[in-house]
Amino acid sequence: MRPFPLITPRKKHAVIYRFKKFSIHESALISAIFRKNQAIQQNAFSTFAHTMSIQIPQLPKGTRDFYPEAERIQNYIFDTWRKTAEEFAYEEYEGPMFEHLELYTGKSGEEIVSQLYNFKDKGDREIALRPEMTPTLARLVIQKARELKKPFKWFSMPRLFRYEKAQKGRLREFFQLNMDIIGTESIYAEADLMASIATMLRKFGLEDTDFAIGVSSRKLLATYLEEIGAPNPALVYPVLDRRLKIGPEAFAKALTDAGLTEEQIAKLDAFMSCKSIEEVQAAVHSEAATAALAEIQDLFATLEAAGFGACVNLDLSIVRGLAYYTGIVFEVFDKGKSMRAIAGGGRYDSLTEKLGGDRIPGVGFGMGDVVLADLLREHGKLPDPKQSVDFYIASFTNDMKKVFETAQVFRKGGNSVSHPLAAMKMGKQLDQANYQGAKIVVYVDGDKASAGEYEFKDLRDGTMHVGNVEAIKQKL
Repeated sequence: MRPFPLITPRKKHAVIYRFKKFSIHESALISAIFRKNQAIQQNAFSTFAHTMSIQIPQLPKGTRDFYPEAERIQNYIFDTWRKTAEEFAYEEYEGPMFEHLELYTGKSGEEIVSQLYNFKDKGDREIALRPEMTPTLARLVIQKARELKKPFKWFSMPRLFRYEKAQKGRLREFFQLNMDIIGTESIYAEADLMASIATMLRKFGLEDTDFAIGVSSRKLLATYLEEIGAPNPALVYPVLDRRLKIGPEAFAKALTDAGLTEEQIAKLDAFMSCKSIEEVQAAVHSEAATAALAEIQDLFATLEAAGFGACVNLDLSIVRGLAYYTGIVFEVFDKGKSMRAIAGGGRYDSLTEKLGGDRIPGVGFGMGDVVLADLLREHGKLPDPKQSVDFYIASFTNDMKKVFETAQVFRKGGNSVSHPLAAMKMGKQLDQANYQGAKIVVYVDGDKASAGEYEFKDLRDGTMHVGNVEAIKQKL
């Protein structure tokens, strides 16, 4: 209840007029009551507004809302991913959004494990939201290992979760294209994956000069670590993966902590700085290292023959943080490396074995939507996010039954059609048509239309026409 009657400015003057015979003191009292009443109402409104503001749910850090405009951009990315994967004859699959925690612990590496969203469910089971897709893929392969005809090529576009610092190009919830080839050790599987990446980025409108696929080899690195006598390679890989991120001093200290001497650190740093096949050939001496290097040479020659030679280069600084990689590893960057990796992956021939199954070779990559969208935006390659429809059905007389009937006629054949949902003036109908990006406005009761025909306006050039349904559709 209000502490005082509601007195508006208009009512205030009426009250003062009604009591004009009152004394000055009494009139002042009325004015004071009015002012106090106003103050109370304003204070109450402010309190209400403040209360409402603090009750609005906040978007969790590292996540996104997809309003229709953003969703159209997202669907453009998804459609291009799917179209390219299908052109390369990959089949789509999916898995659960959460898995048993043990699927990731000890298999994915310390970095991933530290970023898990994990919890106990009501059955007291340790569960984790999926941070990546490869362990799920490996589980699926193990479960039907005898039924699946190998090699096979699969892809997925899952929603993933990692509890890490939210920053440009990296969020806690994101989508990722995954493409994998299972059941072959052939280097041509790696070539197929890299060709699909280059093709995909070209479809997005990027030139070969806009990106680069950097190639390295865990197998080559392992043989070199053995050559220089590194005591525990498993401790070295995570450090090498951070080499360009932590600076020379921190890098040297971390390798010292991993058991390497100053001489070994210097040799390893020089090796990872090699920019050509010839430099690597001069640095390695074992048969295993030579064989690993030959794989890279064969890969490059294959991609060159297929027209992708300009897209790939040797980059031994690439190690990849995941523990299960065994052979070729690669990452895709914008040409100036001004952003995070657009995509990354490699060979994981022992993962199914680590999960308790038979050894089944595999290779694959993941491409995140966040960095990709940033790159396309930077190059002006994202489409217009505004809505677009083919036809808008309008009526001068607001004959809504006729509007609905005509809309269904124009929807046949797969056209997108909009129309008013309530009676409104023609000006507002045209405003709605323009807002929704309609190409053609069809008037169900135009003056110039004859039987079976409609008056229509092409909003793309502003011209008026008359025609039947087929003629109007041809106009598109």
